[in-house]
Amino acid sequence: MATHPGPADHRLLGLLCSLRPRLFRNLLLLLCTLLSCDLRGTAQGPGEWTPWGSWSRCSSSCGRGVSVRSRRCVRLPGEEPCWGDSHEYRVCQLPDCPPGAKPFRDLQCALYNGLPVLGTQKTYQWVPFHGAPNLCDLNCLAEGHAFYHSFGRVLDGTPCTPEAQGLCIAGRCLSAGCDGLLGSGAVEDRCGLCGGANDSCLFVQRVFRDAGAFAGYWNVTLIPKGARHIRVAQSSHNYLALVERDGRYVINGDGVPSSPGTYETAGTRVVYTRGVGLEETLQASGPTSQELLLQVLLREPNPGVHFEFWLPRERYGPFQAQAQALGWPLRQPQPREVEPQLAETPVVREAIPARDAPDSCGPCPDSRGRAHRLLHYCGSDFVFQARVLGRHRQAQETRYEVRILLIYKNRSPLRTREYVWAPGHCPCPSLAPHREYLLAARRVVSPDGTQDRLLLPHAGYARLWSPAEESRVHLAARRCPV
Repeated sequence: MATHPGPADHRLLGLLCSLRPRLFRNLLLLLCTLLSCDLRGTAQGPGEWTPWGSWSRCSSSCGRGVSVRSRRCVRLPGEEPCWGDSHEYRVCQLPDCPPGAKPFRDLQCALYNGLPVLGTQKTYQWVPFHGAPNLCDLNCLAEGHAFYHSFGRVLDGTPCTPEAQGLCIAGRCLSAGCDGLLGSGAVEDRCGLCGGANDSCLFVQRVFRDAGAFAGYWNVTLIPKGARHIRVAQSSHNYLALVERDGRYVINGDGVPSSPGTYETAGTRVVYTRGVGLEETLQASGPTSQELLLQVLLREPNPGVHFEFWLPRERYGPFQAQAQALGWPLRQPQPREVEPQLAETPVVREAIPARDAPDSCGPCPDSRGRAHRLLHYCGSDFVFQARVLGRHRQAQETRYEVRILLIYKNRSPLRTREYVWAPGHCPCPSLAPHREYLLAARRVVSPDGTQDRLLLPHAGYARLWSPAEESRVHLAARRCPV
């Protein structure tokens, strides 16, 4: 006999539909269980997890242990099991155990002391045996005998080995991720963020190539506060040196070589190595708690000091300002990638000077005359004599690598080698490799502070060096307004 829902049934159905989906689902499951309704064929997909329960107490009373929490899968008849784990384990760290305390595995083996095992009435004294294949079985060696016995799995939270950081969970040796969860596999990125993608910091990597005009200590770079994964390397008879903020040398100070080893400074450990083949390195995980100054003690011409570190984005601007104020500018920083340094090309002496191959660039506007020279000398940040070592055209700009020979005007320090940028694929004026020029350049810093360039403006001042042109530059310097 068929029945039709009455007003009370409609009110009940409306109440159920107004409830949250999860509560509605659980009530529907309860009703179906009570009424023995058949929902087979109507359920789709996996069930749903209940919220996680609270964490249990630590499995250990001292030292490292594990804490566990669980959840339950709620599913309708015919639904698939829930996806994921029903239990989650995390490391809990309590105060260190007192000296002489028995390790957790030793206590578990000792539970079987004096008890008959192996089907006989013989009893033994048991100690842990770490040579068995499964690290998370309770393998115990009978003292005074040449055999061991496995008593099943160790308890959760037992260290896999005395030296390793892994802990045994349900018979498996698991390591904790940076989130503290065992088996999660989460790791810190280069910026120090757990599970990050290296996008909250910049990778600074450079080569310090200044040859140095005299023997002694030369500044290489400032290693800023917050730097991580620091690595410095060089290979020569020179020595790397590290100086703290108060001027105290950490490594290779006062001209006295330090022994290879580990040194504590700026809140991190610096590992210093120097091999037989003159290869010398400094490495530190960081983060540094204060600035450090990296120097090189020159005893012979500098073949190059390679350095790199990762720096939080928000610290890059202050670091760059500090470095330039101290006279150690880092131009063209390379976040996440490095442009190779160009080696100086030797000049080949020929009877006829080499010329650039013809290209499709048109003629440049006429930029001769005293007024043009005076305008650019007075309006530029830098005027210097330089030799062009190389030229690289990319996208809508051209980059020249130059060696600074003589400085006439500078509003901030210049290094021996610099990059000079010019707009366009066909810059005007164009500079030929292996020639010496007098250049007037401007300093251009990007709004976010990640680029600091020397710019040669379009139709700017770039003249082949000659004694006559040099005298004209000195004359222009005296005519600039104060």
